[in-house]
Amino acid sequence: MDQIQRFETEWGGKTLAIETGRFARAAGGSCTVQYGETIVLATATMSEEPREGLSFFPLMVDFEERLYAAGRIKGSRFIKKEGRPTDEAVLAGRYIDRALRPLFPEGIRNDVQVIITVLSFDGENDPDVIGLIAASCALHLSPIPWNGPIGNIRIGNIGGEWVINPSYEARTKSVLDLAFAGNADKVVMVEAGANEADDDLVVDAFAFGLKHIKKPIELIEEARKAVGKKKIDPAAVSNDEETRRRERSIREMASPFILEKIQEYFFGAPKATKSERRDAKLRIKRELVEFLESKSIPPEEIHYGTDAVEPLIESEVSRLIVDEGRRVDGRGLDEVRPLVIEVGLFERTHGSGHFSRGETQVLSMLTLGAPGDEQTLDGMETVGTRRYFHHYNFPPFSVGETKPLRGPGRREIGHGALAEKALVPVLPDKETFPYTIRVVSEVLGSNGSSSMGSTCGSTLALMDAGVPIKSPVAGIAMGLAQNAKGGWKVITDLQDLEDGEGGMDFKITGTKDGITAIQMDTKTHGLSMEIVRETFRQAKAGRTHILEAMARVIANPRADLSPYAPRIITLRIHPEQIGLVIGPGGKMINEIIAETGVQAIDIEDDGLVMITSTNAEGAQKAKEWIEQMTREVEPGETFKGKVVRVMDFGAIVEFLPGKDGMVHVSELAPWRVAQVGDIVKMGDEVFVKVLDVDTINNRISLSMKQADGNDYSKFKRPEPGASGVSGTGRPHHGNGNGNGRPPRKPFSQRPFGKS
Repeated sequence: MDQIQRFETEWGGKTLAIETGRFARAAGGSCTVQYGETIVLATATMSEEPREGLSFFPLMVDFEERLYAAGRIKGSRFIKKEGRPTDEAVLAGRYIDRALRPLFPEGIRNDVQVIITVLSFDGENDPDVIGLIAASCALHLSPIPWNGPIGNIRIGNIGGEWVINPSYEARTKSVLDLAFAGNADKVVMVEAGANEADDDLVVDAFAFGLKHIKKPIELIEEARKAVGKKKIDPAAVSNDEETRRRERSIREMASPFILEKIQEYFFGAPKATKSERRDAKLRIKRELVEFLESKSIPPEEIHYGTDAVEPLIESEVSRLIVDEGRRVDGRGLDEVRPLVIEVGLFERTHGSGHFSRGETQVLSMLTLGAPGDEQTLDGMETVGTRRYFHHYNFPPFSVGETKPLRGPGRREIGHGALAEKALVPVLPDKETFPYTIRVVSEVLGSNGSSSMGSTCGSTLALMDAGVPIKSPVAGIAMGLAQNAKGGWKVITDLQDLEDGEGGMDFKITGTKDGITAIQMDTKTHGLSMEIVRETFRQAKAGRTHILEAMARVIANPRADLSPYAPRIITLRIHPEQIGLVIGPGGKMINEIIAETGVQAIDIEDDGLVMITSTNAEGAQKAKEWIEQMTREVEPGETFKGKVVRVMDFGAIVEFLPGKDGMVHVSELAPWRVAQVGDIVKMGDEVFVKVLDVDTINNRISLSMKQADGNDYSKFKRPEPGASGVSGTGRPHHGNGNGNGRPPRKPFSQRPFGKS
């Protein structure tokens, strides 16, 4: 066994520890990282040979949740093993991937796989943050070419105080939940949620985080010096020397021709649409092929030249933005593309919103459901329910392509989660608006941040549906252009060609009062604080512009719900009465639903009852039923009830739904009754008066003879002296003369306690 080594540092008041040499020794690089009692294993491995014919870097990053890490067994009755990754695991994998990817050298076509497996989860320290540190360390220890390491940190702000890596509970009290990866002075990747946090506060959080992100980076470097493997030369894994030489030669020949055509076809006149720019790109490639063929370049090597077209277009687009302030579609650097905003497009849907920004077009549709329609969460980190969820569909026609339709991929899950996170801070609480809310965003056209289009479309759908959100939310995607001299410009509302090498996709959502969510990916080695500050300044103006345009169409949530949306009536009962309303095996609550025609009745542990129905009359009937069941009964009250049981000594009468009492034989009629069946039978409707309520034994005594409304004229009253009946109507038991019981002894002669 390799020597086990451990490296530790204090970070945020806790010990951060890296251990190597114990597990996964066959991987290119491996380590475990511990923070608190959360421990993750990370491995990094690269294939020996590159994959031929690829035009992209085949990086795979997988985040593996294990329920044993949290001491849990899967809740499903039939399937107990972990299945497909939960959305939380997919988001964690994307989070780590987005941080690692930009630091790999260009030209690598070998498969690289990074796997993060959670071995222990303490419920306090987030394995996502620790997992990225572990992945960074595993790559840095391995021979895989990579321009790391990077660190990762989570920042909160509670009561005006900064908190490093706050616990789950502490994050609920923080105005900001900012997680980002970076090195000592640059930000590489961002994921954040906020409760309308001030823009300046968020920028300050980045500056604070960069001061403290150095600790894990220094610890990774310490481990690398002790056990790190020699790195492979990036050139050695990209291609053989002769191939690289031929590629350089052909690109040098093609570049002047390409640059000349870029000026002619892209900047001779602004290209307003993606299709126009695509046509221009294809025209350049066709003419380049003819040019290279005229230079006697073999057909199998022409792709070395055509592969350079798109990178040169992107670099030239960036250069002209920085040097001349010109964008390929003629917009200003801080200008948002034309907007189209519509609501209420469909009669039957509960809410709808159409948001288009340039060629990005999103249709968001909202459905309101009963509280019981909440989604059950059964993951390693998250167990419980959620009442608001956003789903995002990205069909191939949205980018003019064809491909098989499958379930949502990592990109769809990530974009849907971002739009969901953006709106959670403005949703009404359950007490105010108890509905379950589902929004589906259909991306009908995509050219520049459809996730931000989904955020805006979802806001429109929520307001159109009458959901009382606190404030509208809008989102904007910011880009970055850089030239060869290190100059840069931040651009508002980026699109296709503006999202190339050296750029960024910095998405910021918020209300007029502050930020609700952030997500940033970059194709650089990181963003300086100067770029971050300028991005937030410029994004606020873009966000405000969109919010104002949305307000001109719908400024506030509608006062009424759609006539096709269910209505929810709420009432409160004592928690001890929940079992009474539900009944054995749900018998009573199912009876109420069946008899009243309501959709659902949901009861919270605190006694909040929510009745969902599209029929107002049925909902009111169910409410009254439950109120009658759970009301406090007072002696002296009179009710109409039904006989549900007949016994020798009396009858049981149900006088309220789920509530019954005993009418003793002596209280059945104004005379002495010989047989209970002489007065009442099963199913008879009678009036009863409450005599006594025994709350300790849960017994209620009733009387028919003292209640007004009972008709005794149909009964024949026994004559005094009739057989077996005394003049008072009392049954006659005999006197010891062979007719009934033997005569009783005088009281003084009876044993104590006997009658």
